[in-house]
Amino acid sequence: MRALVVYESMFGNTAMVAREVAEGLAAHGDVELRSVAEALGEPDESLDLVVVGGPTHAFSLSRPTTREDARRQGAGAAADGPGLREWLEGLHAGTHHPHVAAFDTRVTKVRRIPGSAARKASKVIGGLGYLVAERPESFFVEDTDGPLAAGELERARAWGDRIGTHLEALAK
Repeated sequence: MRALVVYESMFGNTAMVAREVAEGLAAHGDVELRSVAEALGEPDESLDLVVVGGPTHAFSLSRPTTREDARRQGAGAAADGPGLREWLEGLHAGTHHPHVAAFDTRVTKVRRIPGSAARKASKVIGGLGYLVAERPESFFVEDTDGPLAAGELERARAWGDRIGTHLEALAK
């Protein structure tokens, strides 16, 4: 299995989750981990899986305005660049349709908010013909700038492992 994990992270929490997801997947094949700024263009056609992740902003994927708000709250330079929304908008429906999975990070105090960056990303990329391998998953942070809630890194690694196991079973 060849996999690519693409993430957007402003305070570093989503990046930590993405690393753990990639580690969980690594037991099942080759995995590349890239920030959205490093993942320009279409995914390589040799990929079996693309995992995308980003923070939930205003009930969905970040936008330039929500990234500017994050910057005012102390986010790093990643808030200045393109987000996962823009990367997904740059993808095209083609003949190669790898599996896809999506995750997001969100603040624990609003666990039941109606929107989700992961659900939106999964809907967008699934609409392009990618095959959804796993339901969208949310990982929780204690506050806007973190830290991650207890146990979330372990849960992220286990989620990556579960996706890898699922794809191995499909390949048999």
